[in-house]
Amino acid sequence: MKTNANWPLLLASASPRRRELFHHLGYPFRTTHADVDETPLEGESAEDTVRRLALAKARVAHSAHPEAVVVGADTVVEVDGRILGKPQDKADARRMLEQIAGRDHCVWTGVAVVAPGGLQLVESPSTRVRFRAVSADEIDAYIASGEPMDKAGAYGIQERGAVFVESVKGDYFTVVGLPLCLLSRLLAGILGPPPTPAST
Repeated sequence: MKTNANWPLLLASASPRRRELFHHLGYPFRTTHADVDETPLEGESAEDTVRRLALAKARVAHSAHPEAVVVGADTVVEVDGRILGKPQDKADARRMLEQIAGRDHCVWTGVAVVAPGGLQLVESPSTRVRFRAVSADEIDAYIASGEPMDKAGAYGIQERGAVFVESVKGDYFTVVGLPLCLLSRLLAGILGPPPTPAST
């Protein structure tokens, strides 16, 4: 597979968290939107779901920008074999938080890279997170903050939701939604190392 350090790099995500993390990789990039139905398929595992959706997002964006290297990502929470995506409303957020309070759950993030020439790479790391016991009043206050509504499993480990987390076993950035170490390795294999910043 021929690679090219001059290929433009796109992140197919509207997530401000992923955009902020992507800057740490050191590559110049732009963001683009990929409209994909994120509903899990019947009988689909959490891992298969994030792999399929990450690749679908990257493919959709790459079809509009075939000259670019495109990164797509998707994150879900899994508990008792059930997939928890983004809550549909406050009641759904409460249900999710009640399910994971006081116990372990698994966070899966799928990462896909699609490049010119037909190259497609997909990885799906997981991280185990333990929540402390959370009272009904704490859940209500957290939901009232609005933070849970756009996050898989109805919490943000990098924000106020961190106060509920007792332990993390695995890559913290997988929980946030973009495993940087893994993605850095994938991009370096396609684009080479990130450019050295110009001295001032």
